[in-house]
Amino acid sequence: MIFNRLGLCVVLAVCVGTTSIAQTLDTKFSRSLSDAIKRIEQQFGIRLKCSDVDTTGLRLDYADFRVRAYSIDETLRNALSPFDFKAVKQNDKLYKVKPYEYARRTPEEGKQMTEWLSAKYADVKTWELRKEQLKKEVRALLGIDELLSSASREAPQVSKIRKYDGYMVQNFKMKTVNGHSVCGSVYSPISKGQHPLIICPNGHFLNGRYGVVQQQRLSTLARMGAICVSYDLWGWGESEDEVGAEAHRTDSAHVMQALNGLKILDWAIRMKNVDTKRVAVNGGSGGGTQCVLLSILDDRFAAACPVVSVSSWFDGGCPCESGKPIQLAVGGTCNAELMAAFAPRPLMLVSDGGDWTSSTPEVEYPYIKRIYGFYGADDKVRNVHLPSERHDFGPNKRNAVYDFFIETFGLDRSKLDEEKVTIEPEEKLRFDGRKKQENKK
Repeated sequence: MIFNRLGLCVVLAVCVGTTSIAQTLDTKFSRSLSDAIKRIEQQFGIRLKCSDVDTTGLRLDYADFRVRAYSIDETLRNALSPFDFKAVKQNDKLYKVKPYEYARRTPEEGKQMTEWLSAKYADVKTWELRKEQLKKEVRALLGIDELLSSASREAPQVSKIRKYDGYMVQNFKMKTVNGHSVCGSVYSPISKGQHPLIICPNGHFLNGRYGVVQQQRLSTLARMGAICVSYDLWGWGESEDEVGAEAHRTDSAHVMQALNGLKILDWAIRMKNVDTKRVAVNGGSGGGTQCVLLSILDDRFAAACPVVSVSSWFDGGCPCESGKPIQLAVGGTCNAELMAAFAPRPLMLVSDGGDWTSSTPEVEYPYIKRIYGFYGADDKVRNVHLPSERHDFGPNKRNAVYDFFIETFGLDRSKLDEEKVTIEPEEKLRFDGRKKQENKK
């Protein structure tokens, strides 16, 4: 028994001694990051999932001193920020460790941002001064004006018209700048007369502008009386054939998509059957981000409807949405403030409970509505929130869009019937008329 006790004491002494030698000021109280993470997990009763980052060989200096017993969030920031990692909360017991994202923050930070911004303007006069600065600096940071000044003035090529139940479709190819072009399709009512125009940038949904969801919405809006224009993302569709798919995830995509939208607006608004007083922009996800950008770049839009997009804490996860540093304008801004610059014109935000628009009813919508209030136009902005839905452009979101344009532009509700829409194959929507795989040969 004496020997066993003595042996145990020796073992403990060795362990303690080893630990104390490793944990000294000379070694900066360093631990492997993996060990530090395990200790944090044990202390707070959580799990940190590190599948998105590589912690091999990483060591955390002053590891134990970074722990804040009263705050798991502060502890995680202290432990992960030296490696440009961050923890994204999944639930009360699980966090995912991810690389730092410059375009994504937290809902709490979004709330702080809108409060900070709100303090900068108390009335329409101070807001107008801020708005004009924003518009000027966004253009400069995007670098759009030089490209616009050298852009082609040629009219686009257009295809033959394809007629369906109450609407028709026509493809186009437009030269833009530096030898590039943009392709798209125009969905128009069969009826004659002056019609509202809706520019419809598409997001990163399945198959882009060739997808079922995009065709359902644009065809239905056309049946109800609107002219809708859809066009390829930079590096998607026929643009991919020209510049390659990798071009989409570059900062050039951010400015080129904006330029394409503006050049298409220049052309479409001059169509003889367009009512120039009823011009709008509508898109979802990345298309919603383009809505925000196009609305602050051009005053010809009379209405806007960004779907599952506008956020005070997420700028857009693709470089085509956040490649240029426009959120640094005037000392710091966000998409919620850029969208607020649309006041007092009609605006609808469509949001859901499963993405970065989950905070819209409590944060972004009240913030934007306050600015609309400066103009006495509270009734011109609305929010349709779908708390049980996730990030998509599903039927409830499309119905919200239809309702908005029926009320705002007087579209014909009796023609609202997605069953009447003909879904075209991709080759019919491409100006070159070929299947995608044929272009890869």
